[in-house]
Amino acid sequence: MTAPARGRQRLRFYVSANGPEAMRSQVTGLEIPGVLWRRDPQGARLPLVLDSPHSGSLYPDDFAYRCPLAVLRRAEDAYVDELYEAAPAFGATLIGALFPRSYLDPNRAPDDLDPALLTGPLPSFFNPRPVTRVGLVRRHALPGVPIYDGKLSPDDVLARIERYHSPYHNVLDDACERLHAEFGAVWHINCHSMPSNGSPRDGHGDFVLGDRDSTTCAPEFTDFVARFLRGLGYDVRINEGYKGVEIIRRQGRPAENRHSLQIEVDRSLYMDQRTLHRLPRFDRLRADLTHLVQAIGEFIRARLRS
Repeated sequence: MTAPARGRQRLRFYVSANGPEAMRSQVTGLEIPGVLWRRDPQGARLPLVLDSPHSGSLYPDDFAYRCPLAVLRRAEDAYVDELYEAAPAFGATLIGALFPRSYLDPNRAPDDLDPALLTGPLPSFFNPRPVTRVGLVRRHALPGVPIYDGKLSPDDVLARIERYHSPYHNVLDDACERLHAEFGAVWHINCHSMPSNGSPRDGHGDFVLGDRDSTTCAPEFTDFVARFLRGLGYDVRINEGYKGVEIIRRQGRPAENRHSLQIEVDRSLYMDQRTLHRLPRFDRLRADLTHLVQAIGEFIRARLRS
């Protein structure tokens, strides 16, 4: 068995536009079918990248899950990509996964893997080390509800890393690197949603901002986002339960002017968590997050001028 190769995916570049204002409203970007999409900035570009790694809902044909799909889908950060869909109109780059996190989690390190999940040993170049509770490939859809009826082959897991995990990080890394090279700084927002029962007893508020205890972005960035959301009437917590995992750990190096912040939003604010249907207040939340992105753009412009 050899180390997984990279770069075999078929890339699809596209330009789409509708209506007579096509030249002003065109959308450009990149797509790797079944894996991810990237929407590029419209108009003046900013060193701002947003990514939604858990909103994918295209289930691969080789995903041999045995639990009910309705249960499995509860792992999705459903519609999070849509909540931030206006970001390119304000100069940001927006990236989203198409595959589900229950198949493979791009917000986990590739070696965050339980060897007991596998039918045999991995090759010598790959040393799995379970780090997080869920890991790269999760075992259960819910506590006591296994996803698979057996173990997975090492070849299967390595193929998932090659086809899904590596391209996702390659595209995200490339976007951040290019903008950092151009502007000397880059700001990145890792977009998520968190489950709740819609009760104050959940204790995590409406939003949780994670910067891994002020290690992945300058505190002023976290504080700015928190103040803005609180100004809209939301209950915002910082590093309470959701500090951020692999993606902001990789992207956040504030000493190099690379700032990465995770934003978790309570799902009960915008969708029915049982049916996954949007609630009427979805539009209000989307509008508020559009205003947040616009405000972050002004924050960045001010920092670039200083």
